[in-house]
Amino acid sequence: MIQGKLITIFGGGGFLGTYISQRLLKAGARVRIAERNPHNAAHIKPLGNLGQTQFAIADVRKKDSVIRAVHGADMVINLVGILKGDFDAFHVDGARNVAEAAATAGCEAMLHMSAIGADTESQSAYGRSKGEGEAAVRAAFGDATILRPSIVFGREDEFINRFASLISMLPVVPVIGGDTKFQPVFVDDVAKAALTALQSPHSYAGKTLELGGPEVISMEEINRRIADQSERRRGFLPVPDFVSGLMASATGWMPGAPITGDQWKMLQSDNVVTGTDGLKKMKITPTPMGAVMDEWMVRYRPHGRFGKRAAAR
Repeated sequence: MIQGKLITIFGGGGFLGTYISQRLLKAGARVRIAERNPHNAAHIKPLGNLGQTQFAIADVRKKDSVIRAVHGADMVINLVGILKGDFDAFHVDGARNVAEAAATAGCEAMLHMSAIGADTESQSAYGRSKGEGEAAVRAAFGDATILRPSIVFGREDEFINRFASLISMLPVVPVIGGDTKFQPVFVDDVAKAALTALQSPHSYAGKTLELGGPEVISMEEINRRIADQSERRRGFLPVPDFVSGLMASATGWMPGAPITGDQWKMLQSDNVVTGTDGLKKMKITPTPMGAVMDEWMVRYRPHGRFGKRAAAR
């Protein structure tokens, strides 16, 4: 049981952190949000009762700040991750700092959020750093539970929303990595998995669990579903790998580039569950994209909430 436990969440104010925090608060835990700028996590406070939420200034790259944020905590969650930049600083050194602090503080459980594709031999710096981060966590806190989600989707995500925005603007949509397979997992299902792991820490201690949704779907089909949900009739232009590779090499370093070189490398491999299916093991029924997308796709439709789908309800 986690009722009354103090849980420090590094990166707790972000997209996934908000859902996990809400689940933990509802279960009666006390939550300490550790962020470089805690003001960005102010929206977490109303989700709990008076005194149930704390905030700490912490940067996973700085050991002293991590130690202070972990002090007095019963459990620790590390959600910190980046999609471009200094991967080793955040995914490896940062993960090690959190795990070592949790071990030194005598925390009873640690949850580390990794990603499908984490592999010390990965061709992408992202995947390699995620794999090395897992190894660093295991070395410092052997009983840590590691969760590896596929692409996480939800109302505030940067995946579905990014493509929906492009589709709303472009008559013909270029698709990079169109054949690459994903197993998108709903953000609240990931939050349920995190809660389950901490509620039964001995059952999941030392385990690595992969999290995927109920469907394996290609990048091109994801784009087509988004277009359908947003009521946009669009053409889709698959971009050959050699063309997208050249584009990533030539422009990937630029701010706002459609794809970086490392992201292109990541798209060369499918992002689906191949290890232990965490949701199945935890008896969590995965949520299909189509069951929830309608909740926020309305803003991308030509007439918003006055469009055909909304009028039909």
